[in-house]
Amino acid sequence: MTASGRSAQGPGARHPSLPLRLARTIEEDQAAGQAKRKFLLSGNAADGAAVPGPADLVLAERRRPRRLWIPATLLSADLAAFWVAMALTSSPSWKLLAVLVLILALFQAAGLYRPRLSLSVLDDGPAIVGRALAAGAAAMVLGGLDDGVAGTKRLATCAVFGVLSLLTRTVAYSVIRLIRRHHRLQQRTLLLGAGTVAGSLAANLADHPEYGLQPEGLLDDEPLLRPDERPVPVLGGYQDLNKILVAHAIDVVIVTYGSLREPLMVPLLRACDRLACEILFVPRLYEVHTVTRDTEVLWGMPLVRMRRAPFRTGAWTAKRASDVVISALALVALAPVLLVCALLSRLETGAILFRQTRVGLAGQPFMLLKFCSLKPTVESESTTRWNIGQDERVGPFGRLLRRTSLDELPQLWNVLRGDMSLVGPRPERPFFVDEFTRQFPWYMARHRVPVGLTGWAQVHGLRGDTSISDRAHFDNFYIENWSLWGDMKILLRTVGQVLRGTGR
Repeated sequence: MTASGRSAQGPGARHPSLPLRLARTIEEDQAAGQAKRKFLLSGNAADGAAVPGPADLVLAERRRPRRLWIPATLLSADLAAFWVAMALTSSPSWKLLAVLVLILALFQAAGLYRPRLSLSVLDDGPAIVGRALAAGAAAMVLGGLDDGVAGTKRLATCAVFGVLSLLTRTVAYSVIRLIRRHHRLQQRTLLLGAGTVAGSLAANLADHPEYGLQPEGLLDDEPLLRPDERPVPVLGGYQDLNKILVAHAIDVVIVTYGSLREPLMVPLLRACDRLACEILFVPRLYEVHTVTRDTEVLWGMPLVRMRRAPFRTGAWTAKRASDVVISALALVALAPVLLVCALLSRLETGAILFRQTRVGLAGQPFMLLKFCSLKPTVESESTTRWNIGQDERVGPFGRLLRRTSLDELPQLWNVLRGDMSLVGPRPERPFFVDEFTRQFPWYMARHRVPVGLTGWAQVHGLRGDTSISDRAHFDNFYIENWSLWGDMKILLRTVGQVLRGTGR
């Protein structure tokens, strides 16, 4: 639960004690660093993180109705099928309403309402009928507890619904394809890369508007296709991505083979994700790629749909709700412990709380709270000194606080205020954020989400004098693979480490 770590000089290297600076020099460095962080986080730099700006919000608002149109159409078709099935087999009741909710939940889990390029009832038929019958079986079992006849009727309703849903969806799919062929509800598409595969994809999209993708252009620093071989124009190089996404109001980005090396593609994909673009990419060895639920097939070419970053989905709001509830309950439950720690800190150091500026979400500074385990001689010492774990001025209680991580408990108030989350990348001081960003370009990407009281890196032992490079990689892995259950696992592992006293 600590932010201390190794030097930015490379994995495994130890960070030497940095020399103290004059207050004026530190202030100048911090001001310059904050300007640099804002530049990186704006998305104008190749290594920048993904932080929404005004243009992002405008594009997201414009795209939302278009993206909801197909799911809304399919939902309407299913509701119509259920209404007819209910009219044919039974009468309305709250239990049938519960069955409908169950069916819709099963359909959603099966991805039957997800946006797709290819729409086929033959492909969806097994999932539709199977889940309709599963809902009916569940309804029959529950109905059999009080009335077997009613349960059988609900099973019949679900079976008829499954058949009718195939019919209503056939009509809905046909209507969607017809509208697309008339160049309505088309999504503006940009292809990254200007090679043979990109040219073939762009030509197929133009020839088959029923997929709903309108090719706007190609993007590559070194196009392989000659001008006369390009079905659409090359709009610029990779450094122009942000500008082109906004200027052309791009909805979908297809990543093909281009001149840019794959590691350098990561910040570009994050820029697309920030601007609410759907991302598809041609898999390597696509000729032998197996089609899965996340795969779209565009005129024989498999495309893998990239999942939206979890922190840009609706589920992320549940994280903040859990932060508020858990931190509030923890502050109340741990009030006696907090009181004892406050009194002993006061007796040993002459102060209770230690306040320090840290860098949080979107590179914004905030005031982090800790129980005081050592009072710095000068103000600049806490700003630039890396680790005080071995400092002789740390008293017995201060060492106990740090070893058990009890000195971090006041940060529950930071969580309740919204400065932090319970789980996330640990916050660092502005001085060190600037140092690490200069040497590890991907370090700044960890500020895409709120910082945390504990994190994925910390529960893997990446605390104290350990690798900054590894820590940044672990933090970014956590961001890309976030889930509520993942947060719960991290919290449970953190509690275990605290009970074992494996802090600094």
